[in-house]
Amino acid sequence: MFGSGSEAGNENSGISGQLLIPMRFVWPYGGRRVYLSGSFTRWTEHIPMSPMEGCPTVFQVICNLSPGYHQYKFYVDGEWHYDEHQPFVSGNYDVVNTIVIGREPDTVPTNFSPAATVRPSHMEVDEAFSHPEMVPLASISEADLEISRQRISTFLSTHTAYELLPESGKIIALDVNLPVKQAFHILHEQGVPVAPLWDFCKGQFVGILSALDFILILKELGNHGSNLTEEELETHTISAWKKGKMHLHRQIDGNTGSYPRRLVHAGPYDCLKDVALKILQNKVATVPIIHSSSQDGSFLQILHLATLSGILKCICRNFKHSSRSLPILQQPICSIQLGTWVQEIADIKGQPSTLKQPLVMLNKNASLGDALSLLVQAEVSSIPIVDENYSLVDVYSRSDITALAKDKAYAQIHLDQISILQALQLGQDTNYPYGFLKEQRCQMCLRSDPLQNVMERLANPGVRRLVIVEAGSKRVQGIISLSDVFRFLLGV
Repeated sequence: MFGSGSEAGNENSGISGQLLIPMRFVWPYGGRRVYLSGSFTRWTEHIPMSPMEGCPTVFQVICNLSPGYHQYKFYVDGEWHYDEHQPFVSGNYDVVNTIVIGREPDTVPTNFSPAATVRPSHMEVDEAFSHPEMVPLASISEADLEISRQRISTFLSTHTAYELLPESGKIIALDVNLPVKQAFHILHEQGVPVAPLWDFCKGQFVGILSALDFILILKELGNHGSNLTEEELETHTISAWKKGKMHLHRQIDGNTGSYPRRLVHAGPYDCLKDVALKILQNKVATVPIIHSSSQDGSFLQILHLATLSGILKCICRNFKHSSRSLPILQQPICSIQLGTWVQEIADIKGQPSTLKQPLVMLNKNASLGDALSLLVQAEVSSIPIVDENYSLVDVYSRSDITALAKDKAYAQIHLDQISILQALQLGQDTNYPYGFLKEQRCQMCLRSDPLQNVMERLANPGVRRLVIVEAGSKRVQGIISLSDVFRFLLGV
């Protein structure tokens, strides 16, 4: 019979007035029902663990423990498990995790009662109260890092783009002479963020239409004195828009041309490493895999739209059952040079200056115009939306902009007069509540999560960035993107 843990807490408190220290236990490997048990409950009680909001595969619980040596295990869906990424030993209960808590009164919050009992908590205590043993910060050796990178590089160099092709699927391609307005209605209705462009006159694929194009178009429509009006979107073709795009892009934010003028593509026999490098070096989200079935190369077919998430999925699948061959996968993300962190966290971690670049965030009251400008200027795929305490409220992504194509919503708004949160709810499908859509967009992780878990989350379709949050407050601590992971793994 499973208990709440309160009786175990009374047994553990033993001596009246004994100092108890709040500890956060985490099971980040999923399950339906997860419980914690250990020497602090005399192994007779099971403490329910709760899934973290926004991270359904991460279960956690806060327990108030006395200083000393403790053992514990996790009871997941009827089976006992231990976390091999945390300290463990062989004991009377087979293999168990261990933790040693010293007497550290300074770590106890001012409103904490010494008589408190062991109990589950739904993110009520900040992760800062976790003991260092629960979040190992030991840096990986250069030798182990090089071994991991070499094995990943070898795998990517010996596997081709053919392995990215799904068993079935469809690719939406657009004619460059299609009106811009109709093109974005198609993207919205088909639920795709990008589409390759076909030029019948040239008989080849000439580019990609993406959410960035729609962002620039909306900004152009919002500029007074613009030659491009909403009515002209009915006849203004993609081809005409693309010809003026580079000039408009430089006019908006002073950029001198970071976007490629010609289509970046790859062949089915190109190795995965080359495909990944093309995406990174050209700063694009996708690379079409194009195959010619004729000797003169005149008959072209698009087989797939390659993305970093698809390549990362291949890596995770290949090393899933041999993760120990990659020492780097076991490292918590807070102990390696990965991602972009807020200045305070970077200083605490002692990370190199490369991790101290500004973290792009916007207040929940910021306008849609501010968000669109920041997406273009910062060259990011999404922006965390935070409240006054820098706690995560939502995320605004480039792909969210295509929702404004529904019912011509973009023609009914002024960019500087509508907030980001209002824009997110505008044009959303009424069949799905806003909370559901928000959960899909707000992909989060903890700084204690091992790199392997982060990679598996980013390998899911549609997930390009994970927001690193503080447990309890959901205060934003950093961001890890797909490109961050690949630059780290490939050492570029």
